[in-house]
Amino acid sequence: MRNVAIALLAVVALAACEGKPPSSDTITGGNPRHGLDAIRRHGCSACHRIDGVPGAYGTVGPTLQDIGERAYVAGRLPIAGRLPNSPENLQMWIRFPQRIASGSAMPDLGVDEIDARDIAAYLYHQ
Repeated sequence: MRNVAIALLAVVALAACEGKPPSSDTITGGNPRHGLDAIRRHGCSACHRIDGVPGAYGTVGPTLQDIGERAYVAGRLPIAGRLPNSPENLQMWIRFPQRIASGSAMPDLGVDEIDARDIAAYLYHQ
C-alpha cells in the first residue's frame, strides 16, 4: 500500500511539472488587461518600447519586451545587477524608481500598488 501511495505521488508530481507555468496574473496578483490601461495612463510608452501597446516605441528607457526572461529588472547603471527580476522587485521599481536609484532617468510617476501589480502582470504576460 505504501509503494502505491509513493507511486501515485510521483505521478501527480510529474503531471504538475508538465503543466503550464503560472500565469502572469498568478505570479503578480495583477490583471494584464488592466495593466495595459495603466501603462497608457501613466505614459510608459513615452520612454519605453512595449509589445502590444500602440505607439510604445520610446527609446529613452530600455525596451520592456521579454522582461520576464531577464535576470534583472533594470540592467543599466546605476543599479545594474542590484535588483533581481521578480514580481515584487518589478513592482517596487515601477512604483519607486527614484528610491531605488536616485537620479535614474525613470521618474516616480505616482503609480499605486494596484496599477504596479497590473503593469507587472502585463509585462510578464508578453
